[in-house]
Amino acid sequence: MIGNGFSKGIAIIGATGAVGRAALWVCETYADRFPVVALAAQSNVEAMEQLVVKFRPKLAALTEPKAGRRLSEKLFGTSVSVASGADALLDVVRHPEVEHVVFASSGTMAIPALQETLRLKKEASLANKESIVVAGPWVMPLIDHPLQLRPVDSEHNAVWQALMGEMGHEREKTAPSTRIDRVYLTASGGPFRSFSSEELRRVTPEMALKHPVWAMGAKITIDSATLMNKGIELLEAMSLFDLDAAQVSALIHPGSKAHAIVRFRDGCSKMLLSAPDMRIPAAIAMSWPIRLPLAEETALPCFDMENSFELRFEPPDTKRFPCLALAQETARRGGAFPTLLVGADEIAVEAFLAHRIAFPDIAGVVARVLDSWHDGAPSSLEDALSVLQEGRRRAAIACRSCN
Repeated sequence: MIGNGFSKGIAIIGATGAVGRAALWVCETYADRFPVVALAAQSNVEAMEQLVVKFRPKLAALTEPKAGRRLSEKLFGTSVSVASGADALLDVVRHPEVEHVVFASSGTMAIPALQETLRLKKEASLANKESIVVAGPWVMPLIDHPLQLRPVDSEHNAVWQALMGEMGHEREKTAPSTRIDRVYLTASGGPFRSFSSEELRRVTPEMALKHPVWAMGAKITIDSATLMNKGIELLEAMSLFDLDAAQVSALIHPGSKAHAIVRFRDGCSKMLLSAPDMRIPAAIAMSWPIRLPLAEETALPCFDMENSFELRFEPPDTKRFPCLALAQETARRGGAFPTLLVGADEIAVEAFLAHRIAFPDIAGVVARVLDSWHDGAPSSLEDALSVLQEGRRRAAIACRSCN
C-alpha cells in the first residue's frame, strides 16, 4: 500500500554491482518498507552468498549456469531457492511477492525481464541504459502508467522529478515532452577535462579508472572519461521522455551538484540539486511518491544552502572528446545507429582496458563501425540484438587495425 507505512517486495537484478549496492543500502536502511524478496547477478557466487546471508531473500539467481550450480550447493538446506541460466531473471520478476524490480545490471540480458515486469504491471527502477537505447521501441510501449518505470541514473532521475506535475491542466492533458524546449544532462567532465589532445594520447586505463566524483564499474568509468556515457544517456533520455535529438544536450558541470536542467517552452527552467551519491536517486525511484527522510535519519550528505557554493556550467569540447559528438550524430540518424554505437563502444572499451588500443582510439573505432553501416533499421528486438552483435564484431576488427 502507498502511505506513511507503505511496504513493497523488492527484487534487485545486478545486486553485486555499484547501483545494486546502492539499492540494497535503501533496503537495509528502511527494511520495514523494502523487504528483499529476490536478488540476481551474473556469476559472483561469493558476493551473492554474502548478500543471501545478510538479506535472506526468498530467491537468489545467477545467470551463469555453473555459478548458479555452485550457489545452489552452498545454499543447500536453506529456505532460499536458487535459479540459474537464461530464464533466471524471468523467475525473479515473476515471483509473486515481488512488487518492484530494480534493474541495476549492465548489458542486454535483462531486457526480457524488464519487458515481463512491465507486462505484469509491476514497478521498475531502471539503471540499465542498454535496455532503452537498444530495445526502447519494444520496451516503452509496455508501460502501463507514468510512474511504472522510474529512472535511477542521477541525470534521468533528475529529469523525471522535474517533469512531475507537468501534465497540464485537466482540460488540456498534454504529455510533458510537448512542454519541453530542451533537457540538459550534466557531466563532471571526467578526470581529463583539461587535458590536451597530446596528453589524451598518453592516458592509461589506470588513470582513466580514477573518476573524480563517482564510484562506478570499469566500463561506465571509462565511458565517463570519454564522455560516451553522456552521449548514451542523451539517447536514453530521448526514449524515456519522448524527446527528439534537438531537445537533448549535455553540459559540463564539475562537482556534479546539479544533475539535469529542464528548460520549458515558456522560458522557465527546473534544476535538481543533490549530492553525487547513487543512494539518493535509488531511494527516490523505489519510494516515490514518498520522499524518505534520508538527510534527517541517515548519514547521506545534503547541501547546506546557507553556505555559498558555485554552480558552473560549460559546453563540452567535442573535438577533444569526440565520443559525445558521435552519440549526438547517432541520435539524429536514429535507426540502427544508436545500437551499433553501444555495441562498438563496448568492445572498444574492453580493448582499451586490456592496453590493446589508446584512449583516443575508442572514438576512432566507434566512428569506423558507424561509417561502415549501410543497412536499414531493426524491425524487431531480435533484429536489434543482431545489430548490437554486428557492432561488436566490426569493432573487434577495427581494434585490431589500430596498432
